[in-house]
Amino acid sequence: MKNIKNRFLASATCMVILLTSCGEEPVPKPKAQLRLEYPVAEYAVVESGCPFHFEKSDACEAVFNSKCWVNLEYHELNASVNMTYRPVEDNLQELLREAEKLTFNHTIKADGISSRPYINDKNKVYGSVFEVTGNAASPLQFHLTDSVSHFITGAVYFDVQPNYDSIRPAVRHIENDIIRLIETMQWK
Repeated sequence: MKNIKNRFLASATCMVILLTSCGEEPVPKPKAQLRLEYPVAEYAVVESGCPFHFEKSDACEAVFNSKCWVNLEYHELNASVNMTYRPVEDNLQELLREAEKLTFNHTIKADGISSRPYINDKNKVYGSVFEVTGNAASPLQFHLTDSVSHFITGAVYFDVQPNYDSIRPAVRHIENDIIRLIETMQWK
């Protein structure tokens, strides 16, 4: 009798589970994308005692040192653009090699490196912007020169473990600011 009772209880439990588990077909959730919105930047000319000036975004703070090296610090993005100024003293080829070497040092972690040339004959500003895809330490780099007296290299760094997919929206945002910086660069 006890055995029949246990069987009946087990059967009833199974029936309840089967009847209550039936319902709508499960539907997989669509893939979600992180939506980051950055405010529209306002730009202002950065003046210093250095032999150049440019426009910078209001989203960053410009910090100069005595060698005219500049850090554009994006506190909210935990990022910075480190710019190094060097005078050209019959060493333009060496400076260009050093700038490219800095970029191509990232090939170990990079999935790819692409470059875009920049030429502004009116302001005598020439250079390139390099995008380093993959989990490299610096996803964007650039160099600028007038080919005679001035040379600037720049690199974007994030104060986080590199994960290109995660920082890509912030990289695009900073890239727009770098393009504006390059387009407004003027030598003194």
